[in-house]
Amino acid sequence: MGLLANLSLVFVAGFITALATGLGALPFFFFEDISDRWNVVLWGFASGIMLSASLFGLVEEGLAEGTPLEIIAGMAVGVVLVVVAHEVLMDADLDARDYEEADFKKLVLILGILTVHSFPEGVAVGVAFADLNLGTGPAVLGFTVPVLAIFMTVAISIHNVPEGTAIAIPLRAMAVPEWKMVWWAVFSSLPQPVGAVIAFGFVRIARRFLPFGFGFAAGAMIYLVLSEFVPEALDTGADLPRGGRPELLGGVVAGVLLMIPLLFV
Repeated sequence: MGLLANLSLVFVAGFITALATGLGALPFFFFEDISDRWNVVLWGFASGIMLSASLFGLVEEGLAEGTPLEIIAGMAVGVVLVVVAHEVLMDADLDARDYEEADFKKLVLILGILTVHSFPEGVAVGVAFADLNLGTGPAVLGFTVPVLAIFMTVAISIHNVPEGTAIAIPLRAMAVPEWKMVWWAVFSSLPQPVGAVIAFGFVRIARRFLPFGFGFAAGAMIYLVLSEFVPEALDTGADLPRGGRPELLGGVVAGVLLMIPLLFV
């Protein structure tokens, strides 16, 4: 397979993860609202998936390719870049309510902020495809796809569902039509296929940076879980008994338990 074919497959994988975000808006076709308790569980579930994908997938694969120092260096850079990007955009407070009435300039700003949030997840997908058609793995559409690539695509797709729900909730309050809620949820993850293609191209050209790339993706995602997903869950569950912590912990455990079997597929 040529480079263009490989890039196309990686883009499709990243686009699948973006489409999965739209699934988070589908419950609003059938229900008026989603309880805080279930929202906390979903945030915990997403956190468990991302942590297991980062630790059992990216970090473990990185250690097989390089040294612990390379992984740690990559994780540090991943965290720093996410922090710096947040600092640059911190004055641009974004609410999903802004999506519906955004003009072109605001859409550019929104896309920039969403890139900070979802680009690292696309990078994780792209890095996971580094050995596409180079090693062993299941045959998919004539490609030899690494098991890690399938694992990461599934993990991030599942993780994107509660993110789509979080985006849809304020849009529901504005009486935005359900299909538009699905569209804006998918829009929020459009940087992921772009990030996947860029990361894949980079690690294929400069394979000596592959362990660093694994660490970068893992560090960025773990930081996002600890700095955004968990605080969001605790904020949502503030009025629940014990602050929603049992629901959060239950969601995290469920997410980890769901992803561990995929490591042995």
